[in-house]
Amino acid sequence: MSDALLEVKDLSVAFRQAGRETLAVDRISFDIKPRETVALVGESGSGKSVTALSILKLLPYPAASHPSGRVLFKGQDLLAMPEPGIRQVRGNDITMVFQEPMTSLNPLHTIERQIAEVLGIHHGLSGGAATKRVIELLSEVGIPEPETRIHAYPHQLSGGQRQRVMIALALANEPELFIADEPTTALDVTVQAQILKLLKDLKARRGMAMLFITHDLGIVRKIADRVCVMQGGKIVEKGTRDEIFSAPKHAYTRALIAAEPKGEPATPKPDAPVVVSADNLKIWFPIRRGFLRRTVGHIKAVDGVSLAVRRGETLGVVGESGSGKTTLGLALLRLISSDGPIVFMGKPIQGLKFGAMRPFRREMQVVFQDPYGSLSPRMSIADVVGEGLRVHHPKLSATEREARVIAALKDVGLDPETRHRYPHEFSGGQRQRIAVARAMVLEPSFVVLDEPTSALDMMIQAQIVDLLRELQGKRDLTYMFISHDLKVVAALASHVVVMRSGKVVEQGPASEVFAKPQSPYTKALFAAAFSLETAGEGAAAT
Repeated sequence: MSDALLEVKDLSVAFRQAGRETLAVDRISFDIKPRETVALVGESGSGKSVTALSILKLLPYPAASHPSGRVLFKGQDLLAMPEPGIRQVRGNDITMVFQEPMTSLNPLHTIERQIAEVLGIHHGLSGGAATKRVIELLSEVGIPEPETRIHAYPHQLSGGQRQRVMIALALANEPELFIADEPTTALDVTVQAQILKLLKDLKARRGMAMLFITHDLGIVRKIADRVCVMQGGKIVEKGTRDEIFSAPKHAYTRALIAAEPKGEPATPKPDAPVVVSADNLKIWFPIRRGFLRRTVGHIKAVDGVSLAVRRGETLGVVGESGSGKTTLGLALLRLISSDGPIVFMGKPIQGLKFGAMRPFRREMQVVFQDPYGSLSPRMSIADVVGEGLRVHHPKLSATEREARVIAALKDVGLDPETRHRYPHEFSGGQRQRIAVARAMVLEPSFVVLDEPTSALDMMIQAQIVDLLRELQGKRDLTYMFISHDLKVVAALASHVVVMRSGKVVEQGPASEVFAKPQSPYTKALFAAAFSLETAGEGAAAT
């Protein structure tokens, strides 16, 4: 008998649509031993997530099928197991964290209720015991002030905080096999280091094995024992972590390891006009308590931020999840209320109502962090990308509009022939590219990019950075680039703002801030991002 905890043997996955069958995974085989971490890496659409979903039979059957293969867990074939049997395996023996936390969390229930539900079903905990365990789990995964956060709803948390809640949910049952599908995609580098350390500790303490799906090779170096590299639905190379990184054999593996954002940020002209500016900007959310819902305090999401971004410049905004980065971007676009003057292209826009803001909307666009949540599941990709053209360029003919949609999809590396498909038919990385295309099709002057590369594999990340830089040069675009990936920020931003708890702790020319950070927090943040050896220390220092 095999000593493997999980064995995937000759597995194929096919999807049938409109009478056509597409092979997404093509006869792959690998195994995971107890206490071992196996990383599955590759580009978006390579079949990584489909493989993980197949293990627990979570694919949309009967549209999905398995032309070949078996998935053996402790010798039992999960693919042949009836639904009641596989339900006993899910959550108890094998658990999974999905890439898109907002699609997994119920928007109508508090965080406490959702985690307590799992504890009640699998462990019989209720009342105060369940609440205590929920707080412990949230604390373990780095949620600040868990005693108050348990009452929050998913939409009240940042993207990174929602992902940490998902990890807490998955770890609640102390599974034997933990499947992590891009679990750190939405996390800033310091919390990423904490989560990776947490997973290592849990693995050692509980004897847990992991299947870790990621496009971040830096994470693979830190956490994996063995690596499987996927391309086009096939595993093209397997080996230990050291073998893969020191002596990769396949050309695709070598290209993957070499891929990272390169190039220099565009240098703005000193006399370039200011496109958007804010002075002492504040966004405070009231905390209400009691029967009369009186305001007893405020959450200071953005607290006295001043900035100015010139035409052709990229402003990089970095900081931990919950530091106020996204809130600042939304306020500059007048998508949420704020206090303090905002000037866009020489005109004050603070306090303008919906109708008065509409003429500015074509010139200012945003790419959101969560592409799945921002793309309508009922609209085809052609309709999603072309929707803005219908609103802001109503005189375009259907043919002209379609031509612009096709050009936008090509710009972000997507096959235009897929434009009649729907968002759920694309991988997370592909959906993010669709979101970028939707913003760029209007040829705006100012674009807020909220983690636009976080869901993309390394090769596509580099391509998107090159694309954004090329578009900026051609059209003299101004970007506000929000990210926790400091390597991407270094390649694109000419000016950097570092935020923590709603305040700016440091800002200046990117070259100066990256070379000689002044704030202790900035130093710890950069240490976590750029040094594998000190990542854990940098996280702890914050």
